[in-house]
Amino acid sequence: MRTLTLTALITTMIAGSTQAMQIRHRDAPPSLLGQQVRSAVAQALADARASLAAAGPSMFGVSQSLQRPGRALRQLRGNMAWRGVGPSLRIGPRIFEQNPPVAWNPQDPADSVYRAARQALNRSDYTRASTLFEQIRSRYPRSGYTPDAFYWEAYAKYRLGGSGNLRRAVSLLDEQADRHPDAATRGDGSALLTRVLGELARQGDEDASRRIDVAALGAVAPTSPRSPRQPRVTTGRADGCRDSDDGVQSAALNALLQMDSERAVPILRRVLARRDAGSACLRRRAVFMLSQQETPETGAMLLNVAKTDPDPEVRSQAVFWLSEVEGDAAVEALVSILGTNTDRDLQERAVFALSQHESPRADSALRAYASRTDTPKETREKAVFWLGQSETAENATFLQDLFGRTRDANLKERILFSVSQIDRPESGRWLVSVAKNTSESTEVRKKALFWAGQADALSATDLSGLYATMTNRDLKEHLIFVLAQADGKAALDELIKIARTERDSELQKKAIFWLSQSDDPRVADVLAEFLDVQTRRP
Repeated sequence: MRTLTLTALITTMIAGSTQAMQIRHRDAPPSLLGQQVRSAVAQALADARASLAAAGPSMFGVSQSLQRPGRALRQLRGNMAWRGVGPSLRIGPRIFEQNPPVAWNPQDPADSVYRAARQALNRSDYTRASTLFEQIRSRYPRSGYTPDAFYWEAYAKYRLGGSGNLRRAVSLLDEQADRHPDAATRGDGSALLTRVLGELARQGDEDASRRIDVAALGAVAPTSPRSPRQPRVTTGRADGCRDSDDGVQSAALNALLQMDSERAVPILRRVLARRDAGSACLRRRAVFMLSQQETPETGAMLLNVAKTDPDPEVRSQAVFWLSEVEGDAAVEALVSILGTNTDRDLQERAVFALSQHESPRADSALRAYASRTDTPKETREKAVFWLGQSETAENATFLQDLFGRTRDANLKERILFSVSQIDRPESGRWLVSVAKNTSESTEVRKKALFWAGQADALSATDLSGLYATMTNRDLKEHLIFVLAQADGKAALDELIKIARTERDSELQKKAIFWLSQSDDPRVADVLAEFLDVQTRRP
């Protein structure tokens, strides 16, 4: 790899991506040189940012420090996985879907609204389309059309344009990644998000610009565990169920949605009590129908189905729908499944379902499960992930204690990320303490350092001064990157200090590169200072 001198490096930064500014510093007086540099920075830094984000890693080897965080740092998530960065971004010209598919489920309660929304979008009536897709999300949260409604509403907002609509599109796409990672339009959502963020960045939106910068440099968050796919309510053609098998019975079962719970639940109980193979399709539909009934019996009935039904799909759907049933009875049913059932799929669904119950009892059950060493490794890691999304002090304390008790590297990665999601100053400071702990591996310390920089509750002041205490070169290189991603004057001050005092020329260049990404007016003076020093050397 070609090594650049500081003069060439800074001149390249100022030059921009398509037009180099010729600064003949050997012939110009220092005062004129500083004026040239300040003027150049003001005019060219914005245009240079995109090319620098791509060129920086190849020039300085930043990519080496970012490509090695390990298995848990390979996919940018979702809403959930990295606050402030959002779902995985694709930097490039990928085309996203612009035409909604035809309606596919006439029995879905949102079917007619979807048809109207699709028609409005195809006629370029983006205001009406946006309103109708929003109605699907708000009025029919359990509809089969809802996961993709986030994308189509965001697309309509994008076509309407304007900063307000574009920011709302970003929020919708982040929410889709968080709540519906398996939606058919998730890949299109990533491409659309990149387009929207690019448009916002061109309008001067600093947050959008930062998100694109970070994505372009390949800094990625741990992959969030996928939420179990919402069971498809069979309509006569899925899961081996045919209309000719039980068409009249299916119609009768669907009619139960129009009845009150007092009359519907006894009928559903009779259907779910059947054990003949020919009624499996009916029982799958009945599980969904039961989950829509808000009665004291719902949780116990679903638990009984999850434990005793001979059809694996019926059992799986029963556990999933327990996540939608409110109350302590549903939580206790899920706890019972985790304690007595050894089926891995059911355990994963039970862990997810518990994560959807915002209650101390549900959190306690997840902590107990994460503590067990006799559970499937990946399911245990998912429990750790969901504990971080709850953001309670009890969960933070538990995760930090679990970190000290485990030797599993992957579990440690999950714990570091989950602690970073708990918005408390103590979380950030604990991550810094892990980064300082020389008994941990370099990779673990680097990950702790990275997530410390992403912790919302950790101030840049907590990170400043840390650089001088480090002797490991990889960690110092990583801290430069972390400081570059942190907000505030303290982080920039530390970068300037590193650029001025670091004796390792490669680390010094990295600090200068990241300084160039800042809009702070002091950066121009710092770059001019370095060029001025270079001209006075023999």
